[in-house]
Amino acid sequence: MPLWIFRLSALLGIPFLVYVFWAKDLYSLLLAFLCGVVIVCAETFLRSFRFSAVMIAIFGGLCGYLIYMACDYAVLKTNVIDIISAWNSYKTAFAGSFVLIAGFLSIIKSSELEGISKKGRHLKVADISALIDGRIIDVCETGFLSGTIVIPQFVIAELNKIASSKDLLEKARGIRGLDIITRLKELKIIPVKITSKSFESTSIQENVVLLAKSLNAEVVTIDFNINKIAILKGVNVLNISDLTTALKPVVLPGETMSVFVMKEGKEREQGIAYLDDGTMVVVEEGRKFINKRAEVSVYSILQNSTGRMIFARVKSQEDK
Repeated sequence: MPLWIFRLSALLGIPFLVYVFWAKDLYSLLLAFLCGVVIVCAETFLRSFRFSAVMIAIFGGLCGYLIYMACDYAVLKTNVIDIISAWNSYKTAFAGSFVLIAGFLSIIKSSELEGISKKGRHLKVADISALIDGRIIDVCETGFLSGTIVIPQFVIAELNKIASSKDLLEKARGIRGLDIITRLKELKIIPVKITSKSFESTSIQENVVLLAKSLNAEVVTIDFNINKIAILKGVNVLNISDLTTALKPVVLPGETMSVFVMKEGKEREQGIAYLDDGTMVVVEEGRKFINKRAEVSVYSILQNSTGRMIFARVKSQEDK
């Protein structure tokens, strides 16, 4: 049942109970309605209430009060009667202002790390390869990736360095990575947080894995080397390339399919076609069907670390 029904019940139910069991005057009914409003507002506030934000605000307020005490000590040490008199006249206002401003600023600053300090909340640390690749956007938009995407500051710094490279290809890669970060931050489905936390390590890949380990998070990547480092560190890896491979359509020997033969193969009379997912299909006797569509029958499938290759024969008229 929708939550607004219960809220409406609180707004109307309290005045109704007051009318039936207590008083029937307008003042009492108005007071009961205001009580219902307070209850609904309190319920809405508590739903988004975070004790971590309160602790951060208290810490900021204490820092603000320490700053106020330092200013108070400095003013008294000036021994200037007018300054001391003016300070004492607004002493309470100054103290309150320092505490409130410091508490407010600490909450604003902590928003960059909101959720990162909470371990085990489905955090995903994105590395450079995943950001340059860009498919992380599609995975997030389809809802297959949940939680919070964490982007380290040192990854952004490296992308900025790549984007300012003199090599046009490297420059384009860096710009694309920065563009993907911007698009991720604009997504409404999944929150994105930037963290300045870093570690002393020999490579960015290891730094990403160490950050994920400290946050009890997972690493999103397409870099196979990160898989090796993560296994040694006990960190779970979400490899987008592995996901792509897993989602490729299953083709079994003996199945028939229709393919468009694009070019000739290495061997005589061979033709080369591609499936929608990019899988290469080597078509025996397919050379004469180049730039045409042919019905083929799968007879072998080769699967290795670099991908999958399908071998097929053109179906004869008798087979059809």
